[in-house]
Amino acid sequence: MEEFNIKTRVVGVDISNERTTYAIVDIRGNILAENSFSTEDYPDINQFVTVLSERIVMQVEENGGYETIRSIGVSSPSASPVSGCIENAANLPWKGMIPLAAMLRDRLGLAVGLSNDAHISALGEYTFGNAHGMSNFVLVSLGVGVGSCFFSSGRDHQGHLGFAGEFGHTCIVDHGRKCACGHEGCLESYVGAAGIVNTAQEVLAENSGPSMLRELEKLSPRTICDCCNKGDEMAIEVFRRTGYMLGIGLANYASLIDPEAFILTGGISKAGRWLTDPAYESMEEHVFGNLRGKVKLLTSKLDDRERDVLGASALAWSVPEYSLFK
Repeated sequence: MEEFNIKTRVVGVDISNERTTYAIVDIRGNILAENSFSTEDYPDINQFVTVLSERIVMQVEENGGYETIRSIGVSSPSASPVSGCIENAANLPWKGMIPLAAMLRDRLGLAVGLSNDAHISALGEYTFGNAHGMSNFVLVSLGVGVGSCFFSSGRDHQGHLGFAGEFGHTCIVDHGRKCACGHEGCLESYVGAAGIVNTAQEVLAENSGPSMLRELEKLSPRTICDCCNKGDEMAIEVFRRTGYMLGIGLANYASLIDPEAFILTGGISKAGRWLTDPAYESMEEHVFGNLRGKVKLLTSKLDDRERDVLGASALAWSVPEYSLFK
């Protein structure tokens, strides 16, 4: 009788525009080892893949050995699980089609699953967070970019090419602000990080009165939120306008798919009530009447990086096992 070696660990990788985090995760969802490095330090994709591969190998060899690893799951903006590529990422240093899953598989000799960061966040939230037990929900990621994933009947909807849920690139204002994707009026250009800064600049230009915002060395969603917490009226107005636009987007989304809840994640979601109160009010104002008062608006309770690494590990368990080292 042939004896099978059942591997009990995977590697989860979360790529963001600023940092790349990689971790060894066991079959129970325990993170056994974790590390990260700056994504921005490697504008050449071949150099990035080399560094990531070397660091994964080093981490694995220091924590049980290569023979314990079943597969690798990777989360990245603009990634397609259908093609295994990062495709035309607006906020990453690499442009065009990047066959990342194949590149890592060739370097590491293990099965590699790749998916969009919002889908991975939703998988992590479904397995470990607020969405546990929900069958129909939407995760919305709010950061430099704006993404989403919706679960329907307990499964995430990928779409024909793997790009379902590009919420940030739905048009919210005809001929509106220029978006990093090249279009005009995208939701991301109003509720993403750069969009919030643009709104703050507009509010300051419209009002000549005093504001803590004028004294900031750098405008950012975090520093604007800090001013909200200190009672600055112009800062509060910035997030009121941001929440209003987000609420319209959520109302349109809800009217189409009838979710139980929206779960907000990402750095901008940390603004809390300054964002969620006007967003919920706007969503209720614009949503299909039969859904009014019935769609929850929640903020994730999980640490973003931990959730996304765990989500990537959940993806790793789902890909067919493959190894050059059997």
